[in-house]
Amino acid sequence: MAGRPRIHFTPARNWMNDPNGLVFHRGRYHLFFQHNPFGADHAHMSWGHASSPDLMEWTEHPVAIPCDEHEEIYSGSIVIDEENTSGFGHSALVAVYTSHTAEREAQSLAYSVDDGMTWTKYAGNPVLDRGSQNFRDPKVFRYAGDAGDYWVMSAVEATEHRVVLYRSDDLRTWTFLSSYGPAGAVGGVWECPDLFPLLVDGDPEDVRWVLLISLNPGGIAGGSGTQYVVGRFDGVTFTPDRPVPDDLASVDWLDYGRDCYAGVTFSGLPVEERTLIAWMGNWDYARGEVPTSPWRGAMTVPRRLSLVTSGGRPRLRSLPVLPVGRAVDADGALPVAARIDLRARIDDGGSVVLTIAGDEGRASIVCTPDAMSLDRTAAGTFAPLFPGVESARLSAPDDVMELTILVDAYSVEVFAQSGVAALTDLVFVGDRRGIDVAIVDAVVESLEVSDLGGVA
Repeated sequence: MAGRPRIHFTPARNWMNDPNGLVFHRGRYHLFFQHNPFGADHAHMSWGHASSPDLMEWTEHPVAIPCDEHEEIYSGSIVIDEENTSGFGHSALVAVYTSHTAEREAQSLAYSVDDGMTWTKYAGNPVLDRGSQNFRDPKVFRYAGDAGDYWVMSAVEATEHRVVLYRSDDLRTWTFLSSYGPAGAVGGVWECPDLFPLLVDGDPEDVRWVLLISLNPGGIAGGSGTQYVVGRFDGVTFTPDRPVPDDLASVDWLDYGRDCYAGVTFSGLPVEERTLIAWMGNWDYARGEVPTSPWRGAMTVPRRLSLVTSGGRPRLRSLPVLPVGRAVDADGALPVAARIDLRARIDDGGSVVLTIAGDEGRASIVCTPDAMSLDRTAAGTFAPLFPGVESARLSAPDDVMELTILVDAYSVEVFAQSGVAALTDLVFVGDRRGIDVAIVDAVVESLEVSDLGGVA
């Protein structure tokens, strides 16, 4: 097999799923994550921890917040309490996480005064309890606007398909603000909300808010997926810009593949550096025998987010944060971690097909004038729901299709038309032989391959 991924974070061993507590603090990016310290299955949920100076080279640290006999540590977020509103210390890192038991989910706090290396649970936990079994995934940020200056929490009542918003002055006492939903895709439980501002086309006079909502099952490609809504937030209520459609094809999706779920963004970065990491997995098959060892689970590459006008309205654009690559021969063997940049002019009825072939299977990326798709029916058979073909419709100006394709040991991530559409899939093709290109009624204007290297 292809070995450990080079440009995607994986834990040294054992299970990993959702990213938690993403924060940039004192020159380092901190990634916390759902983790089982004791095995490769989804159990004993605790917060693992890794950090990086550049979002590329990661150092894994000891388990940050372990489960105990009273609770499992489910998803949440971290804020930098610069003004010591909580009383835990100036610039303390404060984690807001879901305390999970068989009977109830509620929100609790832990804090660190040594840059995230050790954590103390707040003695007054939980700080917010709705008496619900499905109230989880708090994402907290500092709001400053006409309504005041305070902390805002977005969380979900998962089975009710509602995002609930709360405010606090001290992170300990929370007051209900409003709720959003049900709306859009509601075919599964809602999870991992994130609400944040972005500039439209970089214009500081045009600020919108983006609400991310992960969904399982019921995603556009089947199983897990993440929808997004663009609108406005006045410090109390989130209001979408347009009526939210309820058919999957018309909903806006963060990613059109099977393996981009529970993505959230970093605290501590300026608005123009809004950065997201997601779990590269899908609950349709993640609990099965995904053929990696001694770890199970990986993260997507970090993605910088922005809003751009496309089709007459603001759309979310995501672009990968990558190491500097080294150009290699497009006709040679494909590096373990590779970037492929394709620009093609495709006539009506035409196509360009790039096939990544290995000694155990293949995966094909198909480009037409109005769509891209990824066929992995021959790229892994370890679970009945794993094989499939995922696609995203596109608007290609002058029938010119532009793709950036990231290939790593067990994954393919495709970013189309400057990142307006993304598609992420796990693939298991074994040791790769190279890229085959098939062209029908099309002209490939450029095809470039770079070796991204990374750490084995």
